[in-house]
Amino acid sequence: MAFAISEFSSWDAHLRAESPEVSAFHRLWLGFMAARMGIALVLMVVLGGLMLLGLASVNGWQLGLCAAYLGASMAVRLLTKPALPGRTFDPQWVSTIGIDLVAFSSLQFLQVAGLNYSPLYALPVLTASVLGSPLLALGTAAGVTILLLIDGWLTALQLADHTQPLLQAGLTGGGYFAVAVLANQLAARLAREESLARRSRSAIRTQAHVNEVVIETLTEGVLVVGADWRIHAANPAARSLLGWQAREAPASLALISRPGWTPLVALAQRTFADLTAQTAELALELAPAERLHVRVRTRLTPPQDMDGDALCVMFLQDLREAEARLRTEKLASMGRMTAAVAHEIRNPLAAIAQANGLLAEELSDSSHQQLSALVSKNAQRLSQIVEEILNLARVQQTTADWLELDQAVETFAREWERHTHAGPRLRIQLKSQAAWSAFDGEHLRRILVNLLDNALRYASPAPGAIVVATSMAGEQARLHVWSNGAPLDPGVQRHLFEPFFSSESRSSGLGLYICRELCDRHGATIGYARAPAPDGSGRDGNEFTVAFRTRAPVLPGRQPFDTIGT
Repeated sequence: MAFAISEFSSWDAHLRAESPEVSAFHRLWLGFMAARMGIALVLMVVLGGLMLLGLASVNGWQLGLCAAYLGASMAVRLLTKPALPGRTFDPQWVSTIGIDLVAFSSLQFLQVAGLNYSPLYALPVLTASVLGSPLLALGTAAGVTILLLIDGWLTALQLADHTQPLLQAGLTGGGYFAVAVLANQLAARLAREESLARRSRSAIRTQAHVNEVVIETLTEGVLVVGADWRIHAANPAARSLLGWQAREAPASLALISRPGWTPLVALAQRTFADLTAQTAELALELAPAERLHVRVRTRLTPPQDMDGDALCVMFLQDLREAEARLRTEKLASMGRMTAAVAHEIRNPLAAIAQANGLLAEELSDSSHQQLSALVSKNAQRLSQIVEEILNLARVQQTTADWLELDQAVETFAREWERHTHAGPRLRIQLKSQAAWSAFDGEHLRRILVNLLDNALRYASPAPGAIVVATSMAGEQARLHVWSNGAPLDPGVQRHLFEPFFSSESRSSGLGLYICRELCDRHGATIGYARAPAPDGSGRDGNEFTVAFRTRAPVLPGRQPFDTIGT
């Protein structure tokens, strides 16, 4: 019995933290309340029928007692809430068990209609045993037994037979004691099982939420596929990789429904057939102009039951993303070595430039002088590249100059045009309203030359195939370099500004990366978009846009540093 009390005490502490509406004991309380109202209705119907038929002497006050019991039962059901089980004494005992004992004892002692009402005592005994403490259960059983003994003693006085009524009352009371003990033990076991089920359900729910968060935030795509090729789940990374529309639910989409996913189907089929994990590098045709290279790993989950099927979990990794991380790690590990090598290269370059200058003084042949000039020019170019790489490695703060954007862009663009002989292929359109931008002039030239070199590489030979334009977006000046080249593959777009990434083997892949780094140094941003030509011709092409920190245009009689910065 002490064990049952401790179980109820722990259940009481646990249930206090949760809503009683979710408890099995709440449902039991509702059942007992419904039983009380049902018994009251049955008593009214039976006694009323006997009175109307004249089969028994039933008075109106007896029907009133049943009606009052029905009203009290309904009031308790509607106006009160179930108390926590396991308490030694519950104030609701008076409104439930107490009323039951008063009503049933009145009917039993008065022998209304000559009926035996002692079986009705089972309701308060069960209510106290299931919803109350062991002490309350035994106390209620003891009270019922005393009432039965009193009723038996009164009956014995009338019949002059003291043995049979008292023996029957004692046996009935003993049965109620047994019912009280058994029901209380079953209720204690129910409390233990429900507490364990709640803790297990809470742990499962927590683990499910953790798994969901982990899967949702994975950079790898995760697909869960059944043997019928139906997709059971897919995380956002998988949807993004496969070009999956958000409006399509996993259950409504099969892996075999997309022709471009055929390699995934074959890999899943091999996984189900061999019952082993598989790894492969696949090429998926997501669109006519888009080809996705992925590394796929598969795992089989065991079936949950005898009738269930195993599921194939597929992990998808974009090979370009993996290569980008590898390039980033390589760049980070080579950072210190790059600075040291650049320092070592700068010293021999200085010696070469000095020796070439001394040699040029002794040369008289024009062809030799041209070669010496070529060596000097390329040595200067190498020295400049080394210096810029050193600047990137040092991650130092750059002091920006204030440039009139239109004037600087036109100067650098014309210089590039003369050097590359672009001629009519280049079109310049300046509309920044003489805005001043915070940028180092040489760095701006480097960015513009890189962007124009890329445009020239992919643009057509038609006039106006390359457009350099400036504009104002609100109070911010922007530089646009547009070309009529073919659209970039979406997979290429994601890695445009990463180091060592290039679609051509002859390129170092540092051009756009350096452009982005230089923009970051000056508080500017650079981006790519497929957009119409800025000259208003309506042609569609590739456009790189640089947005600058801008000052207002210079007004007459004022210096640019007197203007208000944005």
